[in-house]
Amino acid sequence: MIVDCHVHAVTDTPAHGRLSGRLRKKLTFRFLRWRLVVKHRQGEAFEREAEAILLRTIEGAEPLDAAVVLALDAAHDEAGNRDEANTHLHVTNDYVADLAARHPKVLLGASVHPYRKDALAELERCVARGAVLLKWLPPVQNLNPADPRCFPLYEALAHHRLPLLCHTGGEQSLPYVNAGVRDPVLLVPALERGVTVIAAHCGTRSRLFERSYLPAFVRLAHEHEHFYGDTSALNVPTRSYAFKTILRDEVVRRKLVHGSDWPILCLPTWRAGGLRSLRLLFGEKNWMRRDVLTKQRLGLDAEYWHRAATLLRLPGGSRSDRGRSTS
Repeated sequence: MIVDCHVHAVTDTPAHGRLSGRLRKKLTFRFLRWRLVVKHRQGEAFEREAEAILLRTIEGAEPLDAAVVLALDAAHDEAGNRDEANTHLHVTNDYVADLAARHPKVLLGASVHPYRKDALAELERCVARGAVLLKWLPPVQNLNPADPRCFPLYEALAHHRLPLLCHTGGEQSLPYVNAGVRDPVLLVPALERGVTVIAAHCGTRSRLFERSYLPAFVRLAHEHEHFYGDTSALNVPTRSYAFKTILRDEVVRRKLVHGSDWPILCLPTWRAGGLRSLRLLFGEKNWMRRDVLTKQRLGLDAEYWHRAATLLRLPGGSRSDRGRSTS
């Protein structure tokens, strides 16, 4: 089973989440809306149209069998209260769970801020609704994965054998609330408590000249059996430098998990086969499928394509990885 473990949804109704005015004005968001031909600007009409585009994209992204669509909990302050002023994108767990219930190729990627007073109860509710992983975006949600307040959630994740997909490295699409929590080393407490961790973006930078945490990612991949990294958004110019390192290192290569970061635009790199291949790849209008085709041309093997299914304990995962991913 081939799964994209990193796909985003956008909501814009009070029942399903929110989209801030600041994010609407952001150039990257305006470009994505224009390029995906989202005609409605906000509200229920926008949400319905964005959802239809997402579902059509997943359906047309052969050879993918499924996609983990990610909820995104609101930012919270140090007291554990919801921080509306710093929440620019909120996608509720129930919205994605309902989407997954209606669409066989959608899997629920839940998101629960660990500082919430009801964090454990919300996680249990998401597990009951079929969550296959927990997603965090620390610099945007304002959470530190090394904070002891995260530890009860780690214990619950280990109990349910639910992986943690956690953003590492730079972030360009959403505004930072706390830029000091991008280092994958902060995830060591989760690993020490038996959690399977997938470091989104492998610690790469999102802007030129900012710090790259790729060396830290590589070191952790060597040191921790249950530490992985997804390849989401690595097909953009500021992150694609990572391929040279992660594809040459045999240990790291065995820790890579497929993810696209859709609707982030896939811009195939020269490494994907030269000018002729680039022309073919750019001719693919489905960005999720373009991401798959690009990574196929980069030479990622069969184990890579089935690793997400293994870690998420879905049918069709690699047997060799299954042995490593269970505790």
